[in-house]
Amino acid sequence: MKLNESFSYHGAGVEAVYALITDQSFRTESCANQGSLEYEVTVEPDGDGATVTVIRTQDADMPDFVKKLTGSTVKVKQTEVWSGPDGSGNRSADVKVSIIGQPAEMTGKANLIADGAATSFTLDGDVKVSIPFIGKKIEPEVAKAIRSSLREEVEYGQQKL
Repeated sequence: MKLNESFSYHGAGVEAVYALITDQSFRTESCANQGSLEYEVTVEPDGDGATVTVIRTQDADMPDFVKKLTGSTVKVKQTEVWSGPDGSGNRSADVKVSIIGQPAEMTGKANLIADGAATSFTLDGDVKVSIPFIGKKIEPEVAKAIRSSLREEVEYGQQKL
């Protein structure tokens, strides 16, 4: 299932947004702000880019038929491998979100693109749940959870900038 999201950080340039989303303190605060039960955040600089890894346990905010498979909580691992800026100062990242212990993941590409006095943040990915017969029914619920988490983090980031 395709997942395409777009947000705008008004009044913030690409480097300001990049600095925020690769800040270990911000990402840790964001996990707490989203009500994660346990979390671990690491940011590893890599040349002009960085790798951000977030592992968090959170309530499974999904329908009962999904909770029967996952339990009342899920442990999620999110990895973002950010590149250095391109010739226009824009940045991109390979993103992978997986539910640990479950055959569910999202892989895709995030982009930070200068848009006048704002920065456009986009995520284009594919959600896949590899469970015969019911995987396709669960994919929209996983996509919904990813969208919700992303939206909350962007809104929190806009407050911080």
